[in-house]
Order: sequence, then C-alpha cells, then structure tokens
Amino acid sequence: MPNSNSLTTTYNILVTGSNGQLGSEIKSISSDYSYNFFFTDRNNIDITSKDDIRKFCQTNSINVIINCAAYTAVDKAQSDIENADLVNRKAVKKLSIVAKELDIKLIHISTDYVFDGKNFKPYVEEFQTNPQSVYGKTKLDGENELLDINPLNSIIIRTSWVYSYYGNNFVKTMLRLGKEKEELGVIFDQVGTPTYAKDLAKTILDIIPQIENSKVEIYNYSNEGVLSWYDFAKEIMKMAKLNCKINPIETYQYPTPAKRPHFSLLNKSKIKSKFNLEIPYWKDGLDDCLKRLGERR
Repeated sequence: MPNSNSLTTTYNILVTGSNGQLGSEIKSISSDYSYNFFFTDRNNIDITSKDDIRKFCQTNSINVIINCAAYTAVDKAQSDIENADLVNRKAVKKLSIVAKELDIKLIHISTDYVFDGKNFKPYVEEFQTNPQSVYGKTKLDGENELLDINPLNSIIIRTSWVYSYYGNNFVKTMLRLGKEKEELGVIFDQVGTPTYAKDLAKTILDIIPQIENSKVEIYNYSNEGVLSWYDFAKEIMKMAKLNCKINPIETYQYPTPAKRPHFSLLNKSKIKSKFNLEIPYWKDGLDDCLKRLGERR
C-alpha cells in the first residue's frame, strides 16, 4: 500500500556530495521531478557536524536526505584511514542521528567492496560481509552505524563500478588512453557489472515516495549483465571507434595498494520486486553516456 500522504507530501531533498558522479547525475535530471532539491557539498554543509546537519535540515524543512558523500579514493584510503573513516562512517552516523530525530528519510549509498569478492554467484543483500580494504571496511562501518541507529523509512543502496558523464571514472580513462595508446592491458579476472550513475539517480528519485519501512533495508543496484573490466574496455573502444588494442591481463600484473574484489556481481532481485523496477542493460547505459560525452561513433 503506497504511503497515503505521497500525493500531498512536498519532498524537500538534501543531496550531500552533490558534485560527485551520482550527485551530479541527480542534479542533471532533477527538473523532471516535482521535488525541492538542496544540492550541497563540503562548502555548504559539514556532514561531520551534527549541529550543522540539524540546522540545515530544520531551516530548509528537509524530509529526505540522499547521502552521496563518500571517501572513494580506494587506494589512497589505505594510508588515509582517519579521513576515510570520517566521511564513510562518522558522517553517516551523524546523518542517521539527525534523520531519526527529525523523522527524515535517509537514502545512503554504499558499495560492493563490503564483500570479499570470493563468491561465484551474485551477492544477495544478506550475504556475509568481509571487506578486504580500508575503503570497504569504512563503508561497511557506515552501513552498520545506520542500521544501529535505524531512522524510520531509510535504506542503503549498494552499488558497483560507478561511472557517469561527470567526474573521473573508468569510461573516461579508457577514452583518454584509447586515443593516446596503440594497446592497453586491462584486467579480465575481476568480474561484475558497471553502474551508470544516471540510471541509479533515476531509480532513487523514482522510489522515494514508495520507501516505507520500520527497519533499515539494504538493496543492491547496478546495471544488468555481467562482464570483466577487459570486456568493458573492449566495448568502450568499439562504441567510440577507437583502434586501441585491448589485452587481457591478470590482477597480479597491475598491483594496487587496496585489494579489489575478484567477483562483485550483485543480485538485484530485491530492489526490482520491491519497487517494480526495470533496470537497464549495461551496454545501453554505456551507449547513453558516450552519446552525452560526444564520443559515440
């Protein structure tokens, strides 16, 4: 049964981290919705300060928070634990406390890095977490703060391999290197699905009126399909008509400070059945992104 107030409710939505990939995509489609948006970054609101959050929310009658703010530099986090913890855990705790106090719906974005990537079938939400990096651990700690505080009508969305028209991401890196180099080695033994941030943004804004739960629920979201980074790179070169040869390499040939999950395929049945969603296939998301970037040939 949909919320009986959903037709009359005015949604005043605070979007944190609004200059990141997801926040920027939310901004880009915001005019398609009859919500009032408040797009913020660290200059307008300090999400590590409860008083700051509370004051902003009261002043602007906020009743929904979409927390897109995160410390996402996965390798840097290994040696910058304090700052990763500050944004990925402490800030989530503060947002959760204020959300509970002021009866605000909190939508928090998390990651496939909370799992160890040793699975062989898609992860369901309840599967045992076991992060292998500081980034993954601090993101899981943030989830747990939110679950413990348990503000009403709040959810966690775990997503993977995010890219978009905005910011820096794998797609843009491949486009740049594809023009500069004749060949490129890309990892084939890490498997998952990309998430086009515009598709996720649309999903979040579509489901807001339908979110109604007494305990925090976790949902997985990515585009449909399954591939390796190698396949992803191959398709980018094909769609952009770049004749850079992509060679498959193994993870050990490209060492990084933070361990990457070998398998990050997310089962999306729960979010699809709960909100009656159809999730776009990964190639369709890529096609749209490349068109917007003016790189589709």
